[in-house]
Amino acid sequence: MAEGKIIKVSGPLVVAKGIPDANMYDVVRVSEKKLIGEIIELRGDLASIQVYEDTSGLGPGEPVISMNEPLSVELGPGLIGSIFDGIQRPLDIIRQKTGDFITRGMDIPPISRDKKWKFEAEAKAGMDVVPGDILGSVKETAVVTHKIIVPFGVKGKLKKIKSGEYTVEDVIAVVDDGEKSINVTMLQKSPIRAKRPYAEKLPPKEPLVTGQRVIDTLFPVAKGGAACIPGPFGSGKTVVQHQLAKWADADIVVYIGCGERGNEMTDVLTEMQQLKDPRTGELLIKRTVLIANTSNMPVSAREASVYTGITIAEYLRDMGYAVAVMADSTSRWAEALREMSGRLEEMPGDEGFPAYLSSRIAEFYERTGRVRCLGSDGREGSITAVGAVSPPGGDLSEPVTQNTLRVAKVFWGLDSQLAYGRHFPAINWLQSYSLYSGLLDDFYRKNIAEDWPELRAKTLYLLQREAELAEIVRIVGIDVLSPKERLILEVAKSIREDFLHQIAFDERESYTSLKKQYKILKLVIKFYELAEASIDRGGSINDIFNLTVRLHIAKAKYIPEDQLEKIDSIAVHLEHQIGQLGGLKKNA
Repeated sequence: MAEGKIIKVSGPLVVAKGIPDANMYDVVRVSEKKLIGEIIELRGDLASIQVYEDTSGLGPGEPVISMNEPLSVELGPGLIGSIFDGIQRPLDIIRQKTGDFITRGMDIPPISRDKKWKFEAEAKAGMDVVPGDILGSVKETAVVTHKIIVPFGVKGKLKKIKSGEYTVEDVIAVVDDGEKSINVTMLQKSPIRAKRPYAEKLPPKEPLVTGQRVIDTLFPVAKGGAACIPGPFGSGKTVVQHQLAKWADADIVVYIGCGERGNEMTDVLTEMQQLKDPRTGELLIKRTVLIANTSNMPVSAREASVYTGITIAEYLRDMGYAVAVMADSTSRWAEALREMSGRLEEMPGDEGFPAYLSSRIAEFYERTGRVRCLGSDGREGSITAVGAVSPPGGDLSEPVTQNTLRVAKVFWGLDSQLAYGRHFPAINWLQSYSLYSGLLDDFYRKNIAEDWPELRAKTLYLLQREAELAEIVRIVGIDVLSPKERLILEVAKSIREDFLHQIAFDERESYTSLKKQYKILKLVIKFYELAEASIDRGGSINDIFNLTVRLHIAKAKYIPEDQLEKIDSIAVHLEHQIGQLGGLKKNA
């Protein structure tokens, strides 16, 4: 195999000369240690290579060998429940072979070549097949059925297909395209920097239900949408993503730990292997893929990790699954871009980030969406991305946050004051927004309640009015407020403490169904409306505040999901008690 020679080493950047037939984004093996790298710039006979491993000890004159193929991921049975690094090396297997640290130049297949899987053929010999058609399936875990699809570029008549136990490299089917016979295995490869094709992109139509009340009710994200969680250190970005990974109603979760601390990824791995999935009763790890590129791993590999994760997600989407991608954090990914851009001596943009930062962020989030997959059956799949951003000092005007907000339609702004006040999730309801709210109103009306959008609007109005009235109270005191204004402050406090605040470690509180969310919020708003009417009829604001039913409203969030009728009975007591005040009739 022809090779080039190293002429310069600058951290993770290696410049080589004379690589035969070099192409952009080709994978290369650098030096005798065979470190994995990728060509990121070509200038004449010189190739700039981003090396994804430690380059200590490398020097000019060492060989560089091109593999003449782009950086790709392996796709097939064995993905679910695995933990990979940023370039899809299997960390659990590497640890068994080398210990706690990755030996340089390790070349272990991401997917086992020895394990046999039970393949159940679904297509029949003699059928005409096109890319994306389902040939059969493998029961990968108790939760996930791995569908084996016809690879891209393969179509024709299915000559042969057979059920049985096979490794991923065994031939399971043969397709005759009219000129030659093509052997099909369960193993596919896909370049990470090119989006996988689909038949049609579809508009969002339903929310990704997370069980977090502030998200689902006030700032929902659609299946196939993109959300951004920026916030300062300690405000709870990772904790929110952990909750979403556990509870979101996605079929499969791809969690990308990009430059985060190792203990955070350890927490994710440990919890996924212990927690039961509320949807299936099985362990959460059985529908999860983990990509771990922690802060002590090579910085350059962070850049590849998000592409590795999104490509795996696209493959799972093509089977017809709803996939949720958690990227934590894209700021660390952008730092890798900045470092490589600086070493390439490119003209810097804002705060030293490359001028193409915005397009790279957009390219990542554009790979989300709800689509009609390739294939004859018209199945649908989706990828929902939730990206955490870590702006220095919580400065939301910095480039990574601003460029993310341009493409993500949901903004969950985390507030350090809420976090330090033990309010979880610490999502600031005055700063956050969701551009999917209007698109999802029909879903909520049809599946939950006709008045859901109006309830949401009134809730946001009361929280906004509370902020305005709080300014007045800080300056001149609460005595200047009218009874109705004092009522708004009290109801907004109830919304914050009895609805928006959740306890992640309480099994009754960690997850709330949409139906329960609606009933709790309806109860709080019903209290506001009945109390306001009572004030109009001469009721005392102090008597209203002292009603015993208010304690039951505060505890409604602890009512189990299978006893929601208790919330309805609280509403009846509420009507009765307020009906005794100010001449208000029970049905008023």
